[in-house]
This record gives sequence, C-alpha cells and structure tokens, in this order.
Amino acid sequence: MGVAKSWIYTGKVYVVAKQGSCLKQQNLLPEFHQCVLWETAAVVGGGSQRRRISWTVVCGVMLFVLGLVSFFTGHVASDLEWCSQRVVVKRRLLKKKVERFNDVQQVDIWETKFSKSYYGCSERSPYYATAAHTHQVMSNGYLLIAASGGLNQQRTGITDAVVVARILNATLVIPELDHHSYWKDDSDFANIFDVDWFISSLAKDVPVVKRVPGKVMRSLEKPPYTMRVPRKSEPQFYLDEVLPILTKRQVLQLTKFDYRLANDLDEELQRMRCRVNYHALRFTKPIQNLGQKIVMRMRKMAPRFIAVHLRFEPDMLAFSGCYYGGGDKERNDLGEIRKRWTTLPETSPDGERKRGKCPLTPHEVGLMLRALGFENNTYLYVASGEIYGGEETLKPLRELFPNLYTKEMLANEELEPFLPYSSRLAAIDYIVCDESDVFVTNNNGNMAKILAGRRRYMGHKRTIRPNAKKLNALFLKREKISWESFAKKVKAAQQGFLGEPDEAKTGRVEFHEYPSTCICKKPFEFSGLERIHHKNQTISRTLEAESEYGHNEEDQGVHNVQ
Repeated sequence: MGVAKSWIYTGKVYVVAKQGSCLKQQNLLPEFHQCVLWETAAVVGGGSQRRRISWTVVCGVMLFVLGLVSFFTGHVASDLEWCSQRVVVKRRLLKKKVERFNDVQQVDIWETKFSKSYYGCSERSPYYATAAHTHQVMSNGYLLIAASGGLNQQRTGITDAVVVARILNATLVIPELDHHSYWKDDSDFANIFDVDWFISSLAKDVPVVKRVPGKVMRSLEKPPYTMRVPRKSEPQFYLDEVLPILTKRQVLQLTKFDYRLANDLDEELQRMRCRVNYHALRFTKPIQNLGQKIVMRMRKMAPRFIAVHLRFEPDMLAFSGCYYGGGDKERNDLGEIRKRWTTLPETSPDGERKRGKCPLTPHEVGLMLRALGFENNTYLYVASGEIYGGEETLKPLRELFPNLYTKEMLANEELEPFLPYSSRLAAIDYIVCDESDVFVTNNNGNMAKILAGRRRYMGHKRTIRPNAKKLNALFLKREKISWESFAKKVKAAQQGFLGEPDEAKTGRVEFHEYPSTCICKKPFEFSGLERIHHKNQTISRTLEAESEYGHNEEDQGVHNVQ
C-alpha cells in the first residue's frame, strides 16, 4: 500500500502513516489508550524506518530517569541537612566551650558559687528505731574493734564500727587505736577524742561502753573470738557470717578494721555515718583549744587564709614509686625505704606521673595556686609531717608565698606536750585545715578525702584537689609557654576539682569523701518564719556538735595491706 498523501495530527505527534494502519492518540482517543502504536512510520523530516515502540517501555524509562534524579537529589538534600546539623552542633559546642572558659576565668577562688545553697542533714528519720527500743531485747553481745593505720584511716574505721554495731544489734566497746603502724603513736582513744561525748551523742543509735564488764569477761569459757572481715563487706555478710559467732561467743573482736564496710548503704545507715564522723567524734579539749588558738593567730594576720595539707614524707614518696627531681640521692634514699615492702611491684616513675598517681611537689602546689589567681601576699598554713628535704624542699613554695606558716611557727612552746604523739599533732593540723577559707591538698589520701567530705557537709567550703594527670603534663612544658597561657590551662584543668557542689558523682567516690545522703539543698526561698526556724536549727546543730577534728597521717595503703 502507498504512503498516505496527507498529514495526520494526533494532538501531540505528527506522523505520516501507512494506509490501513491503526493510529490512535491517548489524549484524543481514550478508549484505545492502552494501545497507542504504529507498525512503521516515517518520521517527518526523514525516511528511515523504526521498529515498533511500546509506550509501556517509554513510561518505564521515564520513571527510571525520574527515580535516578529523585535518588541523587534526595541524597544531596540529606547531605546538606547533615552538614547543616553538624555546623549547628559545632557552634553549640563552641559556645559551651567559650561559656565554660569564661566561667573558669570568672570563678571565685575563695568561695564556691553555691556554698550557701546547701547544708549538712544527718537527722534520724521519724521511723528510726532508737537504740533504747532495739535493745529492749538483750544485746547480741559486745563488739571490740581494733582500728588500723593513721588517725584518719582509723577515723573511717571507728565510723563504720558504730554502723556495724547497729547492724548486729551489738554493744560497742570504745575502739582500740593502732599503736604499731608507721606512726608508732601509743595514744588511746581517750587521748584524742572526747569519750563521754562520743558515748552520749550516740545513745540513740547504739549503746557504747568503755570496756566489757568484768562479770561478762569472767563468764567467758574462752578468750574473745578474733576475726578479720573482708574489705567493703555488705551488711548481709555481717548478718550471715559475723552475727552467729557474736551470739555464740558474746564477745567478738574485729581486727584491722578500716574500710571493712561497703560504701553504699541504705539512707539511715549513711546518715548514721555522718552523725558519727561529723558530730560524735570530737577532739579532747587540749587539742581543740590549741587548734583554735592557731586559727585565731592566722586570722589576726589576715582575714582569710589557705591551708595546704602537704604529704611529702619519705616513706610516702618511696611507696608512690615516683621521681621528684632529687637526682641520684633521692633515688638511693627512696629506693632503700621501698625495700621495706617486698610485695610492691616495679613501677615506671614516668608512667606513674603520666597517670596522675604522683603527689605534687611543694613547688608545683605553689605554681598551681598562683595560676589559679592567688596572689603572693596570700597567707598559707602548711600542715605536714616530716618533709623529705626539709626547708630546701619548701623553699620554692615559700618564694611564691612568703607568708607561709606552720604549727611549729605559731605555737612553739604550747606544742611541746604534743610533740611525741603524731596523731595528736595531726589532729591540731586537721582543726586548722577545717577552719581555713580554702583547703588545698597535694594528694588524694585519707585526710584529703575526709576533709573534702566534711567541708561539703559544712556548706561546700572551697576545697582544691589537684587534677594531677593534666597538671603534670602542664608542669613538663612550663618553661616552653608563657605564664598567661600556663595560667589559663591550669584554670581549665582544675575545673571540676575546686569543691563545687556538682563536681562529684554519687557512687563514684567514697562516701567519706562525698556524703551525698547527708547533704541537702535549701529551698529556693525562705519566708521570714522559715528563715528564723532554719537559722535556729543551724545554731542548734553547731552548739550540739562542735567541730571535731582529725588529720591525714594515713598509710596510703602502705601499712594496712591485708
């Protein structure tokens, strides 16, 4: 058949069709929209022939192309959104970093920001069963405690002993102090703490006696049973393993009693810990009087002062395994002392320093304080035992802070009766450190922890602990950077180590260091009557429980390894 002589307009396509062919257009002939094709057609402007083409294929290709376009444009959009989100996050982080840096620069180095918003709260709950009630049934027996270590290590043991006596429904005998540790102090409990006050203040918690009654001792068929419990034992362990022995033998002694009770206890037992540590353990009058005299003499010279607890005794340095810059003499001296402990592993002095395990030297303490913003006319009270190297070691600190004093300088003659007793000297230092405006330590030993907890309980007084891991890295490059840069980096490193209320996380530190159960936040506002009531409560607590003190002459794990 010949080619048609005329144009056919379908509405969208111009073609020249064979005669007899079926030519349909989708828009114009909807009844045949499923079959729009032609067998052979001559495209206008050319005479070449094409194969039959299905609109289904055309639509499929178009959908595929559209899908590809959508796929790529979608990815571009998501990438753009992801990038924009990252920019926003980075901006927020940068803003927080700037705000954090500004906070560090503007921190009040003498007082914590929210110190007046918190107070110590260790009162018994209304549901607390007093000792008189719990002991209507006869006591399960007498509990003897042999404390271990230096004064503050023993302090934690005494505190936990009262709680254990409560758990066992036992009568506590005044604890026996350690006379055989490194400190070799033969002081008894009554030489350091007010025994009568201890007994009376705990009357509602546990019965306490000065000694086991002679009648009971004479009735014993065997000497008192002696045992040592594992460290950090749970209350259930005492009920399962200790109570049966106590009820059978009537008199039981627990030896080397330091950190023998779990850190996490129920709220009532934790608050009992606070009542013992912060109220019942009060020093004897001679110790309190001399401690307060030294505080008054410091205050006469300056309205506020810093107390630095400096652990730098030879045995402590030897046990640390660190190097402090004293050359071969230091290595030989400390090496000989270190031989006392045959079980100590070999350590890398550089590795220990990088991990932040080494106490700061007196010079490093001075650099840290000056970098934080304390001026060289600030008054310092240094609480310490025997300092390795003596005055030569203290010289760099004294050059940075010329107004440096010790108990020996402030109470020379009055101190003489206490000189043979390291624990009593430690107690005097504790009083001054507790009363200071700022407390600083070069280590994280027992006194540092005990005082940090007490100062939190007493209103979050400024307590500075060195972030040794970061500071040691800064000390190594001190000579290579400007003082301004060094000071900024020290301030940044010490954020979180200045005694602010939100620094420590509950459960991550020892309860004695952060007694969270016993720290309450004041209401946002007090009415007039509430303010007067709260003030009266505060005065009452202060009068009822005068400051009781202690000092960190602990063993740092040296003399009490089980």
